[in-house]
Amino acid sequence: MDIPAELEAVIDEVIKHYPVSKRSASLPLLHLLQEHFGYITDQAIEWIAQKLEIEPVNVLELVTFYPMIRREPAGKHHIRVCRTLSCAMAGSYRLLETFCKHANIDLHARDHGGHLLKSPDGHYSIEFVECLASCGTGPVCMINDDFYEAVSDEEVPQLLQKYQ
Repeated sequence: MDIPAELEAVIDEVIKHYPVSKRSASLPLLHLLQEHFGYITDQAIEWIAQKLEIEPVNVLELVTFYPMIRREPAGKHHIRVCRTLSCAMAGSYRLLETFCKHANIDLHARDHGGHLLKSPDGHYSIEFVECLASCGTGPVCMINDDFYEAVSDEEVPQLLQKYQ
């Protein structure tokens, strides 16, 4: 894996913040690589494991657990809709359908593998994720790094318009 020197310098600095156990730097390194490359590949998992002197499975378990770590490229604008119980009760299933409708995403494509759905033009991608940590204000979603609470179906077109 080809890591730019500037990125590796940042990574080396991050690792210094975990003197007791370099393994604790796994999640920050995943975020840095995803921010740079857009998603986490098998090679990235191997590279992080080697860099931290741990087994690749120790990195893979983080990748498969945390919903913010992607294994495939997202659309230009990435939407996450919370599906945890409190958001589900507040309407997140309907909200997911509404986002898909307005972003021209085939919600039924998820039956064919993967959990990241994309619009045909690649402008939007969407995931139905576990807890986004605002259970009292559901349904909640994120678009890119922007967080939205108590989102109504009627707000979806205006939210997507912000990301044209």
